[in-house]
Amino acid sequence: MKKNFLLLIILFAFCSVNAQNETDANPYQKNNEIKLNLITPLSGAVEVGFERYLNKKSSVGISALFVYDHTKENDMNYFVSPYYRYYFGKKYASGFFVEGFGMFTSIDGKKVYAADNVTFTEGKDVYDLALGAGFGWKVVIRKRFVFEANVGYGRLVFNADKTDHNQVLKLGLSIGYRF
Repeated sequence: MKKNFLLLIILFAFCSVNAQNETDANPYQKNNEIKLNLITPLSGAVEVGFERYLNKKSSVGISALFVYDHTKENDMNYFVSPYYRYYFGKKYASGFFVEGFGMFTSIDGKKVYAADNVTFTEGKDVYDLALGAGFGWKVVIRKRFVFEANVGYGRLVFNADKTDHNQVLKLGLSIGYRF
């Protein structure tokens, strides 16, 4: 028993030393990024995002959208969307990418029309989870400033029958800063 335990500790020590000895790691590489979507103010909303690079080809991030003008955007209230991205570019975390995302969202409830088919009452807000995928392109200028365009499509998972929508769409034209 003691030999097995000692062998397990030695294996763990070798694995942890090997994981810390990354040969292509650059101590001056910027691993974080904040972004602002430039399209969403046109629809009466604001979207910000944070992304953390895991390595040269992949990252995880989260974006949040909040609607402040319901006269322009009358269905979505807000969403919080974590995502994972894989990059195909030659430079560090740039170029063409694909992503998978989840989205916790608040959408207006179903509209129930009266007999005159003009007036309606709206059900209470629906909270749901959406899963989806997307793709995009990222350009890095001077290793700090970022320009990104992306599109994503997802479907509501649990409460799609309680709203007039069963899908979500993510559109982005963002500027950002790496630090």
